[in-house]
Order: sequence, then structure tokens, then C-alpha cells
Amino acid sequence: MGSSFFDQIAHEFERPFQNPVLVFSVILFIILLSPILLRKLKIPGIIGLIISGVFIGPHGLKILEQDSAVKLFSTIGLLYIMFIAGLELDLKEFQRNKNKSLVFGFLTFTIPLVIGFPVCYYFLNYSFTASLLISSMFSTHTMVSYPIVSKFGISKNEAVAITVGGTILTDTAVLILLAIILSSNKGGLSLSFWIQLVGALAVFSGIMFWIIPKVTAWFFQKLESEKTSHFIFVLSVVFFAAFLAEVAGIEPIIGAFVAGLALNKLIPYSSVLMNRIEFVGQSIFIPFFLISVGMLVDVKVLMNGPTAVIIAVTLSIVALIGKWLAAASTSKIFRYSSDQRNLIFGLSSSHAAATLAVIMVGFKTGIIGENALNGTILLILVTCLIATLITENASRRILTSEKDEPVIEYPVQNSEHIMIPIANLNNMETLLEFAVFMKNKKSINPITILSVVPNDEEAEKNLVRAKKNLQPLVKMALANETKVKITATIDHNIAGGIIRASREEMTDTIMIGWPRKTGLIERFIETKTALIISRTSKAIYICNFEHPLVGHNKIVLVCPPLGELEPGFEIWIPKVNNLSKELSLNVHCYCNSTSKEAIIEFFHRHKQKSGFTFSNEFELTDLKMLKNRMSSDDLLIYVAARRTSVSYDNCMENIQEKLEKNFPDNSKIIIYPRTHHIDSKFSEYGDINPESLNQGLERVQKIGKDLGNLLKRDHGKS
Repeated sequence: MGSSFFDQIAHEFERPFQNPVLVFSVILFIILLSPILLRKLKIPGIIGLIISGVFIGPHGLKILEQDSAVKLFSTIGLLYIMFIAGLELDLKEFQRNKNKSLVFGFLTFTIPLVIGFPVCYYFLNYSFTASLLISSMFSTHTMVSYPIVSKFGISKNEAVAITVGGTILTDTAVLILLAIILSSNKGGLSLSFWIQLVGALAVFSGIMFWIIPKVTAWFFQKLESEKTSHFIFVLSVVFFAAFLAEVAGIEPIIGAFVAGLALNKLIPYSSVLMNRIEFVGQSIFIPFFLISVGMLVDVKVLMNGPTAVIIAVTLSIVALIGKWLAAASTSKIFRYSSDQRNLIFGLSSSHAAATLAVIMVGFKTGIIGENALNGTILLILVTCLIATLITENASRRILTSEKDEPVIEYPVQNSEHIMIPIANLNNMETLLEFAVFMKNKKSINPITILSVVPNDEEAEKNLVRAKKNLQPLVKMALANETKVKITATIDHNIAGGIIRASREEMTDTIMIGWPRKTGLIERFIETKTALIISRTSKAIYICNFEHPLVGHNKIVLVCPPLGELEPGFEIWIPKVNNLSKELSLNVHCYCNSTSKEAIIEFFHRHKQKSGFTFSNEFELTDLKMLKNRMSSDDLLIYVAARRTSVSYDNCMENIQEKLEKNFPDNSKIIIYPRTHHIDSKFSEYGDINPESLNQGLERVQKIGKDLGNLLKRDHGKS
């Protein structure tokens, strides 16, 4: 019996491994260990995964074979790379640089094709069809090194944006060219072929860019709390899009990329869903794909004689030269830095998926022979290694140069602290999501969620209950890798408790929900929100979200005259810009010419690109004009000011009520920018409010007016 037991173990470890559990275990150990071990040698983890695939593959130690399971996970990984590339693309940046993407796409398609064809036709003596097929393979590229860009956090750099755009253009062109070559080889370039191709692409585009976004938005809204369902739905869309692309006659990778573009606006970069998508892809599926690329490489083909070596070396050199010239030409035309040129080259020089698709089709149809196939497999290894090294080096240099750029002096980048006082748990999730989008990603401080409990006999019990009720918010934030701190305090006065806690926690921004409507009695005393605004110099955001954040059409920003002179001007401007990037929305700014120049100068000085457009008509008091230019799906951001601020205007009095009346269906945010320090020793007491004499007189007049109106109504009723 013992003998049979050991025989069974020996059978399980026969190469190649057949046990699916063992196969999966080996893959996971490689994903875990190869980046760690090669990091000591300063070799990028992606290279480690590819080399590991060479060793364990059918052409190496034969530990694993290219079975259906490995191919399935590899396909998923490749689709994931293209999907994330489309998802992380800054659509506004892409829209601004679409002409640059067209130029790069044209160059990276044309130059390798023009260089490669004569080399294959005259030097390697291939036929016209084979030369055209191989040279079109030079034009393709798979962004194997894109995860490096994502890891360094520079995926929104302009060089990345035009490379991603160029990738989809050149790969689509190559795959369409492949279909034409195959049809020509069969003698079938008829009118029906062209009608079918164009019609299929039109239907595919209509489904992906018109139907899919509407269905996704509806699904997210109806099942807002089912976060797991969101993730499964997104994966379903990706693979459905890949299948549709295949039906339309183009490669599935194009469908996955288009799915990323279609869902781009609905999945913000800092959202929980985006975090889950990247985590699953970068920990499982993408490493699987990289290992499978290595498993295709057969180093022993170099031993088959000088012909195989000559073909492999020639193909690799021509492929790299073609992509380098395309990157260098693009950089020269648009005056990019040498680091951006290298980044474009690194991202566009690796050949894998589309290259393999082209060459395998050519091999199966007999257009090319075994030497060209083996040479292409080695080309994949060489270009992936070189692309990875160059991309990592260029990304590190770009990241370092960005850190040297001027930064905003206040708040300190790594010390920004946001506090959210709790009033209503029902809308808390959206408010927390908004805070995550607005928070500086370099800040080491958590988002503090505060609950103020009335100081009565039940205070201690309510304190415990409040902390318990806030725990789901912590889980939500942790899923997004955002630090959250839960705190609760006891105070007779809610506003006083919020102000005191904001000082104790040393926060610089307070984000609160929209206050409920005030009654007649409350008008005679200062409301909770007004107390917080008047007794602290911190930035205040008053938020009312009628729609999910991803459900908005554009951001409408109202900036008052002299708003650029406020101390908090240079803090809220980049935050609004970051919000527009997260939600892929344009900002329509209403301000006077002086403020417009100050905003433009700010972005120029800090080397930031904005999606701001400015209105020629502006009147701060004319809310009706603003209302006529907005739809219910627009997000309104109104920059107000405290009474002591230089940009204060009388029309800002009761601005919450005015906005609620004029824009009842719109999501609204009122920003009170940070001012110079106005806190006094009296403000630590919740019941004392030191106001100026003029402000007190205005309040008396207002009370008298309200009483007069009330008496008139009562007299009329009698």
C-alpha cells in the first residue's frame, strides 16, 4: 500500500503537471516569488514573470504546458491589460490630444511597415504577401509594460495618453489589414467583404458607446449598494465586448479596450470598484498572461542553424528600430522631453498579443514558415524585456521630475486632513466617496468621520451606538485603500462639538451634508451650519447629492469676483480640477475676466492641465440666467465667502435656500474657502457668538422684517 501511495505521488509530479490544483499552485508561487527574487537584482517584476514562463514552459523544463486552462487565464489577462488601459485613460486629455494620437498612430503603423517590407522582401527573400504580413506584425504592439506606468501613477501623463490612443489605432489598422491580406490570399476582396466589415464595425461601435453606458449607469443606480454585483457586471461587459469585437471581424483585445473607454466615465479612478478591478487584474490575471508569453518562447530554435538566428535577429532589430523612429518622430513633432520619448517607445515597442495573432494566422494559412514563426516568438521575448526596462526607467525619471515641480504651499501635501461630521447615515456613502475623490493622494492623514452626541443621560450609550453605526463606512473606505478614523464626542451644542473636534484633530477641511430647511424660530438664531462657517477659518464644503457622482453631465462652477484674492483660492481650484478628472467631466466656469485670468495663470504656474471653459456672460446675482443654462444632471459648485472675506457679496446671504429654490433637482456643493485665522477665545464656547455690530444690526432688521411678514399673513387670514 505504501508503494502505491508513493507511486501516486510520483505520478502527480510527472512533467508536465496535469493536476489542475498543482498547476495553479505553481503559477501562484511564480507570481509571488519571481518579482521578489529578481527585485534584488533590480530586474522589473514583469521580466521575472516572462523569464519564469520560459523556464517552466514546454520549451524549458516542461513543468507546465499550454493547455486550455493556461490559455484561458492568459486570454483573460491580455483582455484585462487592454481594459484597464481604456479605463485609466484620461478622456479629457485624450480628447484634447486626439490629433496627437492620430499622428502617433499613423507613424507607429507606417514607419515599421515601410522599413519592414523591403527588409523581408529583399533581404529575407519572402514573397510579397508574406513580407506584407510580417511587416504589418512590426506595426503592432501590446502594452505589456503598461502595469509599470500604472504602478508609478503616471497613467494620465500626456505621453501615455497618446500612446494608448495610438495603440488602439495601429492595432485596429493592422488587424483590418490582416483580414484584407487573408481575403486577398483566398481571392475574395469583393464589395460584399467591405460592406460586411464596415457594417459590423458600425454595429459594434453603436452597442459599445451608446447602449452599454446607458445599461451600466442604470445597473449601478438600481443596485447602488451591491458592490460585488458591480464588479461582476463590469467583467461581463469586458468579455461580452471582446466577443462582439470578434464577431465584428476584429481582435478581442480591441473590444476589451473599447469596453474600458465605454465605462471610463462611470468608474472613477479613485473609486472602490476601480480598486477592485486593478487588484484582481494585477494580482492574478495579468501575471498569468505574462507567464504564458514566456511559455511560447523556444530558445532552442537558435540552434537550428544560421538561418533561424539571422531571421530572429533581423526581425527583432527591425521591430525595435521602427518603433524607436515612430516614438522619436512623435516626440520631435510635439516637443516632448527625452523621458516622454522613451516612455512612448517603451510602451509601444513590446510585441505580444496582436503580433502573435498575426503571425499564427499567417503560419496556419501557410503564408509564412516555421523559421519566421520561431523568429517572431524570440522577437516577443526580446521586445518585452527591452520595453519593460525602458518603461520602468522612463517612468521613474518622469515621476522624479514631476516631484520637482512647484507645489501648492497650503495645505502641506502630506498633511491635508478632511473631517466629515455625521448628520444622516443614508447619504453618508456618497459624501465619503466625494471626500476620497477630493483628498490629496499624498496626504498621510486619514479622513476623520465625526459623530457629535448630545450631552444628556444617554450620552455614553449613544456614544457607543454612534461608533458602531459608523463601522460600515470604515469597511467601504478600506476597500478603497483609504484611511478612515472614526471619532465621537459629547457636547451640548452640535456645532460647537464639530468646531472643537476639528481643532483637536487639526483638520483643515470640513465636509458636511446639506442642512435641512429652517423654520421661523430657527431663523431668529444662528443655524448649526452658519455657526460652523462663522466660527472657523477652515475650508467648508456643504454638499447635497441628488444623483450618484458618476451620473453627472458636467460641473458648473460659480466663482465670485475677487475670489482669487482669498487665501483658500489655490486650494479649492486644484480640488475642483481633480474632481473633474475623476469623473471625466468638463468644468464650465462662471466668473469675471480677472478671476478667469487668475485661474488660467494658476494652472500654467503649477503646470497642471485643466478642463475649464469660461462663460462670456457673468452676473453673480443672476441665478435665473445660470438656471437656464443648466440641466438637472449638472453638478453645481458655488464658491461663497464669509462676511469678513474680501469676496463676500450680499447675494450670498441665505445662499443655501436660494440654490435649493432655483436648483431643486441638481446636485449642489457650496465651498467656503479657507480664510485667514479668525478663531477667537470665545469660539470654544458653543453658546457665544462674537459678531460685529453691523452684523447684529442686520440681524435685528431681518427679524423685524420676518415678524412683519408673519403679522401681515395672520391679519390676512383673520
